[in-house]
Amino acid sequence: MSALNRRPEKALTAQLVKNASKPGKYFDGHGLYLRVDDGGGRYWVQRIVIRGKRREIGLGPASLITLVEARAVAIENRKAARAGGDPIADKRQAKAILTFEEAAKRAHAELSPTWKNPKDQAAFLSTLEKHVFARFGKVLISEVTSADIRQAILSARKTAPEVARKLTFRISAVFKWAIAEGMRTDNPALTGALALPRQEKGAGQRKALPYEDVNACIAAIAASGASLSTKLALEMVVLTACRSGEVRGARWDEFDTAAKVWTIPEERMKMKKLHRVPLCKRALEILEEAKKLDDGSGLVFPGTKEGRPLSDMTLSKLVKEQGFPVDVHGFRTSFRTWAQERTNFPREVAEAALAHLSGDAVERAYARSDVFQKRRKMMDAWAAFVAEARRDNVVRIG
Repeated sequence: MSALNRRPEKALTAQLVKNASKPGKYFDGHGLYLRVDDGGGRYWVQRIVIRGKRREIGLGPASLITLVEARAVAIENRKAARAGGDPIADKRQAKAILTFEEAAKRAHAELSPTWKNPKDQAAFLSTLEKHVFARFGKVLISEVTSADIRQAILSARKTAPEVARKLTFRISAVFKWAIAEGMRTDNPALTGALALPRQEKGAGQRKALPYEDVNACIAAIAASGASLSTKLALEMVVLTACRSGEVRGARWDEFDTAAKVWTIPEERMKMKKLHRVPLCKRALEILEEAKKLDDGSGLVFPGTKEGRPLSDMTLSKLVKEQGFPVDVHGFRTSFRTWAQERTNFPREVAEAALAHLSGDAVERAYARSDVFQKRRKMMDAWAAFVAEARRDNVVRIG
């Protein structure tokens, strides 16, 4: 391939570029030249000195990049090189920077193994897909601003306030990953940068029944045409004040009916700490009835699919179908409010029943008891209240 004679700055014309077919190099200015290959391919190349070394930079095919565009890029490259920069390294870095959506998916793939709850793994991406990707998913992560994030979160608050809370942390996690990968030096999703207005108190809280109405709800569920497994599981949720998932995933080997104790292993608990649940008389009766449902899977409350537990939606749907527009998780709130307003059990006993951490780290280091015997008295009193549900039934135990 022979090189043609050099020409002064702007020696090429658009017509010459279009018609050039003879293999060789057609020089313009600022080190820019058109290279024509033996096969007729035409490419823009710039010869430039970067930090004392002569280098060549490929600028792309002439079929996609016009002469005017190639000249503009060549000038910018030369300016950068003269200022001590490295256009080649900058180009490589620009190619390496992902869009926000691409970065989010990469971050999700790396972080997923650290999340033990499959719902958290799925929710991380699904909430970003629903509330963020359409807004700035295609924007380079290096170009996303706090204003972009702020508008996405404010929009999410209108329809899903609780999701909007989590959205802030999920977006921030993507930027932390990008910083670690060298694609960004700052995190625009930090609270100070977003300056979000305070959310209304109570926004996103799950709906709960007044504790006086829990008895009526249980009675309606018992009289419904729902499956025995669903009805028994819901009543167990109420009587134990456990989370729906803990009850739906309950297994027979976790129960010691002689000692009246249900021991939930740490891997099934939200706080990843073993939790003992005292069983009242009615809870033991529920277990006895549930033996009819044994399908060999080990689940106490099996779902309709063999070997699978009941779904959360099954319980929620049943409650709403009986005319109670509340969340299953809200029964924990009903219990907690009852303990606070109608009994004199200490706060730490009620919190322990809900498997909540109580007090600061120092206090927890010394208070290692799970106040199990006190909780047994409290759960027996709660079961009695649910069974009777008299508005004047003020319990004075504890």
